[in-house]
Amino acid sequence: MGTGTPATGGFGALLHGLRMRAGLSQEELAHTSGVSVRALSDMERGRSRGPQRRTVRALAEALGLDAAGARELEHIASLGRPRPTPAAEVAPPPAAVPYAGAPAEPAPVEAPDLLPRAPRGFHGRAPELAALSRAATGEAPVCLVIGPAGVGKTALVLHWAHRGHAGAFDGRLYADLRGFGDTGEPALLEVLREFLSALGVPQHRMPESANAAAGLFRSLAADRRLLVVLDNARDSEQVRPLLPGGGRCVTVVTSRHRLPGLIVTDSARPVAVDVLGPEDGTSLLSGVLGVERVADEPVAARRLAELCGGLPLALRVVAARLAQRPGRSLEAMAAELSDENRRLALLDVEDSGVRAALRLTLHQLPEEVSRRFAQLGRHPGTHLDRYAAAALADTDPLSAETTLERLATAHLLTETGPGRWTMHDLVRLYARSLEAGPDPLRRVLDHYVATGLAAVAAAEPGNEECFPLPADHLPPRSVREFTDRSAAVAWYAAERDDLTQAVAAAHAAGLHGRTWRIVLTMWPLIVWRVRDGWAPLLETALEGARADDDRHAESRVLNVLGWVLVEEGRMAEALTHLGAASDLAARSGDAVAEANALIVLGVARSQLGRLDEAAEGCERAVELARKAEDRTIERLAMQHLARHRADSGKWHQALHTATEALSFEDRTGTTDIPGILLLMVQGEALLGLGDEAEGIRRLERAAREAESAGYEDGAVRALRALLRASTDPDLQARYDAAVTRLTTRT
Repeated sequence: MGTGTPATGGFGALLHGLRMRAGLSQEELAHTSGVSVRALSDMERGRSRGPQRRTVRALAEALGLDAAGARELEHIASLGRPRPTPAAEVAPPPAAVPYAGAPAEPAPVEAPDLLPRAPRGFHGRAPELAALSRAATGEAPVCLVIGPAGVGKTALVLHWAHRGHAGAFDGRLYADLRGFGDTGEPALLEVLREFLSALGVPQHRMPESANAAAGLFRSLAADRRLLVVLDNARDSEQVRPLLPGGGRCVTVVTSRHRLPGLIVTDSARPVAVDVLGPEDGTSLLSGVLGVERVADEPVAARRLAELCGGLPLALRVVAARLAQRPGRSLEAMAAELSDENRRLALLDVEDSGVRAALRLTLHQLPEEVSRRFAQLGRHPGTHLDRYAAAALADTDPLSAETTLERLATAHLLTETGPGRWTMHDLVRLYARSLEAGPDPLRRVLDHYVATGLAAVAAAEPGNEECFPLPADHLPPRSVREFTDRSAAVAWYAAERDDLTQAVAAAHAAGLHGRTWRIVLTMWPLIVWRVRDGWAPLLETALEGARADDDRHAESRVLNVLGWVLVEEGRMAEALTHLGAASDLAARSGDAVAEANALIVLGVARSQLGRLDEAAEGCERAVELARKAEDRTIERLAMQHLARHRADSGKWHQALHTATEALSFEDRTGTTDIPGILLLMVQGEALLGLGDEAEGIRRLERAAREAESAGYEDGAVRALRALLRASTDPDLQARYDAAVTRLTTRT
């Protein structure tokens, strides 16, 4: 149970008696309190009669003492602490008095230990612990443990210090710099004096200035192997005077900020701490609630971890609420947390919790940055770039990017890729609870409208504008520029999820004109990836167009929706929507919209085997396009007409129509999807007319252009046609690869 014989009186005897009454061995008390076994043994044997207040508090908590018992233990400990000798009683030194600036010689002391106790219920973090151990190697390393509020930086460091490195140091010093607290930061001199006291410097020899105290601290640390933990640092300036001077000392700094200055001046080694994964999150819950309770509801436990976003602080609050109500199910708690309007309130306990931690982080930032943080919270998606951030704040992209970087430094944003940022779900909820000023949502929706139009112009040059801008349009100060089709398509692909969420936000807010406009700006991507499940989004756009009472928009949306349904094989629905689109356009005198509807109707009819009807519709579409002097729609109608004639075996007519359509314009530098499809018709028609060599050449050109552009639908079609006519052994491999890319594309 114990080690050695307890002292006959004083602090040691009292501590021994309290430990025996609690039924704890020295090892168990050491584990719970964070005080080493050796230190406990020395205390009980009277070798260390007056431990420091921090140590006494940890022992009292571990022993379960009430307030009176803790006060008694502290009182007895204080009687054993050395008192400063009055100046009048100090005997003169035998030799000459040292010069005034000489460091005070510390009294011999046991290995000082100011570390708080090890955290309870610590789980996981193996990669971070390994990274911290790596960062702590070498000469006088400075380890910078960084991460957002509530992610468990302090717990990680204390666990590492107590469990993995308990006996590796001559002493362990700790200071909470309170860089993100309400109580104010401790004075530098106060922290240094606590360190010096722990190292044996008597009170009457303490330096009067911070500079002198820092110098003395460095000199005392020079020949020691100390671990110095500087917790909750606000910035690099707060940390530098507290760095020890010894080459064998290890300093660990925790901060919500990245502290790049410390990396520059002191070669600090960053160790990033992120949120917990689902398994570690549920393990944390098990550590507080018990394994059986969590194991009884594994699905609900995982859901709680997800709703807390893996943030340890949030998970501990949830666990505390459940621990107070042992009869409450985890499923019921998860149902409550699912309500975004209540989630942050449920993740607060007394004066601590997610909101309090985020509020203190934000409090350290300039007012302008805090205001823009609130505006960023109104972004409807999960990722944003500097242009979207600029629109939300009604500023320019350069200024917005500066704000984004400042918030990322404070771990309120995460940069997920070059120029793209995201917020943790709980951080986003907190930002949305703050006052953001007028119209941030409308501004960012109009940013997407304007950027979408710019992308359409780059992806499909020469096409008519999709629509007029709404009367109350709020133009962004700057719109992203696209150099070519590939740049536009790359933007569409990256922004697809956020564009979809912007549509949902516009629909929910009743901004119907924005709803359908954003969807219609996405049509180049819909053409590019027609089988990617667009119908629900287009149905939302259709509701928006009808609510906006815009017949032109309704016809356009019906047309695109009908085409998507054709590609999905939902022919009955497609014909209904396409017929309605054609009728609406005809009644409103919109020749271009009517031509578009007839083209897509032709696709549906051809798939039903009604090739003559399909060709007649496309002939009518050609006439309407010529009447409207729209060469792009005319060419598109001729492309489909050529396709229907080829499918009917009318090779001469198909070849003539395709050749005429290809002569319309030169789209050098852009991916011309209609042109690729026309090359296919030419190749098939030439094969049908017996010109095998030229037919294969045209199909090969179409396949190469499609593969080069990433147009997988076109590549599959062209290679399939080539396989019917050529014995080239490489064709099958290319075809299989194209099919794989098409079916696995996200």
